[in-house]
Amino acid sequence: MAMATAHCLSSCLAFPCKSRTLSLRNSAITRMNQTTFRSLSFSTNLSDNAFFTRGSLSTRNVDRPARYSVVCEVAPKKKADSAQKRARQSEKRRIYHKARKSEFRTRMKKVFEALDVLKKKSDAQFEEILPVEKLIAEAYSSIDKAVRAGSLHRNTGAQRKSRLARRKKAVEIHHGWYTSAPAETA
Repeated sequence: MAMATAHCLSSCLAFPCKSRTLSLRNSAITRMNQTTFRSLSFSTNLSDNAFFTRGSLSTRNVDRPARYSVVCEVAPKKKADSAQKRARQSEKRRIYHKARKSEFRTRMKKVFEALDVLKKKSDAQFEEILPVEKLIAEAYSSIDKAVRAGSLHRNTGAQRKSRLARRKKAVEIHHGWYTSAPAETA
């Protein structure tokens, strides 16, 4: 064990040094001028003395009695019952909200795809927008349900519905079907 550790240190600590001798005693480093560096420490399993000769570390084997290390492991604390219940509840809500969000996103994608197909069609008729309006109504319904359930903020829901309406209006303008409502005079 001591030789394996010393071999590892010799490969790790091969650097040029001005001093010729480095002694390891009681986990402190003592140089020739007897200055002690407490921040640097080595394993006491190595050897009693180690010498730097021409930039590399060499060690002497010293027989020492076997030392035993005490390893302390900290067992994870058990969660409190209230924390376990809170985790179960939040996981159940996460799955519920995920399903709601997935539903309205899917419906919005279907509306956008139908509107894109309709916009690319050069000879589209006004009656072809009626199935798209039905898809928009279903998307509005799923957005409103998500807002009611708390899966979506009401402002975000309004923004999504507005996005659908603007896209439909752009298609109607593109084909010339859109006529603006007359302005009311008060």
